[in-house]
Amino acid sequence: MDLRLHRWVWDKLTAWLAREQPDEGDHLSDYNRLRYEIRPADVLLVEGRSHVSDIIKIITLSSWTHSALYIGRIHDVEDPATRRYIMDYLDYEPDPAEPLVIEALLGKGTVISPLSNYEGYHLRICRPKGISLQDGISVIRHAASRLGTDYDVRQILDLARFMFPYGILPGTWRSSLFEHNFGGPTRTVCSSMLAKAFHSVHFPILPVLAEDANGNMKLLKRNHKLYTPKDFDYSPYFDIIKYPMLNFDELEIYRHLPWDTDGLADTSQINPRELERNLKNEDKANNSNVIHVDPAEKKQSRKISED
Repeated sequence: MDLRLHRWVWDKLTAWLAREQPDEGDHLSDYNRLRYEIRPADVLLVEGRSHVSDIIKIITLSSWTHSALYIGRIHDVEDPATRRYIMDYLDYEPDPAEPLVIEALLGKGTVISPLSNYEGYHLRICRPKGISLQDGISVIRHAASRLGTDYDVRQILDLARFMFPYGILPGTWRSSLFEHNFGGPTRTVCSSMLAKAFHSVHFPILPVLAEDANGNMKLLKRNHKLYTPKDFDYSPYFDIIKYPMLNFDELEIYRHLPWDTDGLADTSQINPRELERNLKNEDKANNSNVIHVDPAEKKQSRKISED
């Protein structure tokens, strides 16, 4: 096939896979609360609406189709070298108040995007449990070093072949996921990029427990190419934080306190001693209205009623 025709077909296929479905309005997450609570080095899970998201749902049997690394606002990036690298990559002055994520996107590669791109999506935060500040900085640095790399569509196709039973697909269709040079050094997908970033500081996601020749147990890192977004949700080493649109917790209970809306109290005119004395007098008055029943009379009354 002619190279230009091959490129044209590939671009059309990529554009179709990345095309977003219409927003049906089923907003399950409170974006404003999530935006307020999310922290740098958190993993953001997204239920996507594109055609490639539908394929990932089928492959992984999960609604989570995309993962991104939250890095905070540009001034939240604590490592000066990483911050300069990000600024050079953006090639423009970002809004200081804009929360940012690093993610690998089909058709765009590994990029920096505003968190606001996911307003109106079903979202979830996966927070690395107990990760140190320095390791969180290193995770962000490692992810930033991947900026500009291409999205590896072939890895998605190979992952699908790897997950299907060999009884369905011919054995000759072997997956190339474990080939050393698979995909080349300049291609990645979202979950693999994040897995490598956390592996760089030896933070576990779904490690394999194995026994060595001496009978000692040790942890082995899984192949980062086998990770999918749902693995961060499933991992016992990440805290799952949800912000549902309809929250039944006692949030903002202070808004329901019986405040007097007529005006403000002039505290300068309040005498604390007089206020305390008035409260004591009210307590005495309330107690005087209570009818006290003698225990002996109460017992005699019960005996008469039984007779």
